[in-house]
Amino acid sequence: DQETLDPDDLDELRALGHHMLDDMFDRLTHLRERPVWHPVPERARRALQAPVPMEGEPVDAVYAQFVESIAQYSLGNDHPRFWGWVMGNGTPLGMLAEMLAAGMNPNVGGGEHAANYVEAQVIDWCKELLGFPPEASGLLVSGGSMANLLALAVARSRVPFDVRHEGLQAAPRHVTLYGSSEMHSSIQRAVEVLGLGSRNLRVIPVDRDDMINMAALRTMIVQDLEDGFQPLCLIANAGTTNTGAIDPLHEMADLAATYGMWLHVDGAFGALAVLSPELKPLVAGIERADSIAFDLHKWGYQPFEVGCTLVRDAQTHLATFSLTPEYLKHGERGTAGASLWFSDYGVELTRGFRALKVWMAFKVHGVDKLGRLARQNVEQARYLAELVERSPSLELLAPVALNVVCFRYSAPGLDERQTDALNEEVVIRLQEGGIAVPSGTRVRGRYAIRCAITNHRSRWEDFELLVQAVQRIGQELA
Repeated sequence: DQETLDPDDLDELRALGHHMLDDMFDRLTHLRERPVWHPVPERARRALQAPVPMEGEPVDAVYAQFVESIAQYSLGNDHPRFWGWVMGNGTPLGMLAEMLAAGMNPNVGGGEHAANYVEAQVIDWCKELLGFPPEASGLLVSGGSMANLLALAVARSRVPFDVRHEGLQAAPRHVTLYGSSEMHSSIQRAVEVLGLGSRNLRVIPVDRDDMINMAALRTMIVQDLEDGFQPLCLIANAGTTNTGAIDPLHEMADLAATYGMWLHVDGAFGALAVLSPELKPLVAGIERADSIAFDLHKWGYQPFEVGCTLVRDAQTHLATFSLTPEYLKHGERGTAGASLWFSDYGVELTRGFRALKVWMAFKVHGVDKLGRLARQNVEQARYLAELVERSPSLELLAPVALNVVCFRYSAPGLDERQTDALNEEVVIRLQEGGIAVPSGTRVRGRYAIRCAITNHRSRWEDFELLVQAVQRIGQELA
């Protein structure tokens, strides 16, 4: 007999599918009643360390294992009090869109099919929102790290020789790139992966507001020119990961133009401040970038994963990646007849239907509402900062430029090392107690409790609860 992976009884699986959907909506309904996070217990770990299953099990039994050992032990980023790292928490609509995308199961590398046009539409919307010209190009990717990598690969192609054919061995001079000490680690990783060498990535100090020091940047570029280097790219931050600081984008664009350099903006979450009329002035100048990287699964509130790279010069973008062997030849008719092949604009030939959830979110919620939610997150960050400043036992460690708040518990009689250790323990106890999930970082050498607020489910009282818990745990530890 011939076999297939379709079930013998599709209606039976349909019924289980409805049950799964009900379970996920029940989960969303009762999010606030659950702890934000708790560790995976040993029994669940053991259940997930079984030998490879050579024979199948009934699907309802496998789903029961999912409920028992997986669904209960998430990272917690769907919860209203999750503010760790920079993570969005998804939406019910996004969950359904993911199901629809998987049901269609298209490969959005190119070809004549609707999913291709949906991604093109989403990219056009992003270009419009960020002030890029219609003829610019873009690509949906897994997230900000890949978005940065692709953008810097396009910047690298601006060297005065055929880097694709000859490699960097043909470089007459070492090229240099410049970013602040607050730039994301994915920039260094991209520079290393692209063979540019992290020693050629100039790390510029920041000022008191964690913005790049423009005087130090200018001095470094002039010195590199005198020493025979070729300045290639400026990397600006539109919302640093640590504190949310925004570099002076207009000044950096002017400087890039002066020296003929590529300007890349890492706007992982901050770029989408453009969705809010009130926040948009904070990232003024972003529209002058040569490339922008940002995540729609952060302030776009979409389920993981969907990031975006925009590139002003579409021809340079295409020339960086395009490679079409005979077996992938683009046609004029038939399924290969599309004029746009996204596989020509990045490193992935096989690409999922990331665009559908974004398309549906923009259509159903409207960009104005997403902008209002971003503004709400910024207002919540300012409210949290006010609560911190009102408390004699709490200390704000960095200005609140956008939606990131860094603070700590400060007890009299403790030195810096003891204060750091106390606050590290506060973060762990908040997490292990299921109260809230901030993350930790260091700001000017001091350990900080860090809240990055990209959560559309958070309410004002959640931040009051956080502050009360930090004060209580801090007092207990001190």
